[in-house]
Amino acid sequence: MHFTETSPTILLVSILVLAMFSAYFSGSETAMMALNRYRLRHLVKEGHRSAARASELLKRPDRLLGVILIGNNLVNFTAATLATVVGLELFGDIGVALAPVVLTLFFLVFSEVAPKTIAAYNPERVAFPSTYLLTPLLRLFNPFVVAVNAVSNLLVRPFVPNTRDSHADHLSLEELRTVLHEGARIPKRRQDMLLSVVDLEKVTVDHIMVPRNEILGIDIDDDIDGILAQISTSQHTRLPVYKGNINSVIGVLHLRRAVRFIQQGTFTKAELLALTREPYFVPEGTPLHTQLFNFQKQKRRIALVVDEYGDVIGIVTLEDILEEIVGEFTTDFAANMPEIHPQPDGAYYIDGSAVLRDINRALGWSLPVEGPRTLNGLILEHLEFIPEANLCLRIGDYLIETLQIKDNMVVNARVDRLPD
Repeated sequence: MHFTETSPTILLVSILVLAMFSAYFSGSETAMMALNRYRLRHLVKEGHRSAARASELLKRPDRLLGVILIGNNLVNFTAATLATVVGLELFGDIGVALAPVVLTLFFLVFSEVAPKTIAAYNPERVAFPSTYLLTPLLRLFNPFVVAVNAVSNLLVRPFVPNTRDSHADHLSLEELRTVLHEGARIPKRRQDMLLSVVDLEKVTVDHIMVPRNEILGIDIDDDIDGILAQISTSQHTRLPVYKGNINSVIGVLHLRRAVRFIQQGTFTKAELLALTREPYFVPEGTPLHTQLFNFQKQKRRIALVVDEYGDVIGIVTLEDILEEIVGEFTTDFAANMPEIHPQPDGAYYIDGSAVLRDINRALGWSLPVEGPRTLNGLILEHLEFIPEANLCLRIGDYLIETLQIKDNMVVNARVDRLPD
């Protein structure tokens, strides 16, 4: 067969056009698969038509990939055939051998790598316009797509039991945490709040409760004048009422209810007991997200934490849980922690009773919080014995020197964070 002088030119132009179609199919495939499914759903709810078309196509990704691959292979094989003819016409048998190599390099750069890279970085800008052509092509090639998918699905069935459900979008908590931490375009403070909500299940009431030795309450055995003075000067709105010790708790008193009777000047212990509400107990180890729902269900704001023997080991409030989500309500948390004393050399003198989570929050540290709650507990757990004299130790990136040991506990320690 002999070609006219314009035949190679026409064939080369045809190959360039086919290369453009190949680039379109390659870019469309990458862009459609790279779309953020959650943003896509948002755009659909907002009435974005192109997003709606893309969402419809992605409902059956096997058919979408089928039509893209059919079109891409049809274009590539046609281009390969034309390239062979051009090579034979221009260079003879050598051209036939060179045509596949040259065409492969050309298509690899301009029809595969380049369009897919552009699509990966701009999925919406590529995918949405592509839907105008992909939708009618899917209808046109539907019989072929269905046939190809039927065969391919039959082949992959042993490896993918349910091909439709395998594409369902479900985020685990760890994946959601990663999305919020790295992929969410929201202000840092809101991001921290959302992460705190996700992390509520990792924190229990034991981590944030006020320990038993720090609980402020009303001992009904005290004289009435002392009780009235305590009520008048208390910084809390609710106080537990007990007899002798906190394990013999009677109830919880809302101080606002007591103020009215105090002002009348005839307040008795009997009236105080009448104003108390029965105590609300929760077991140690209760996750914060569970306790938050329990507070809501029980319409409570304060609970007494008990161990497996029924002894009170602390007290937790709704405000404590809210502070885990939104942070401290004070503007300078570190300045409001009397247990932390900064030193000129950058180290800190910290009371052994200071809660590790509070220390981390105040100083931006990452002392381990799995296990002991307090700095004293962390030191003793690491040492595995109670020291008789002051000593130094290293826990992770922190150098700790005990300053005072009394009654089998570390009363005070010097803590310094080692440089990175």
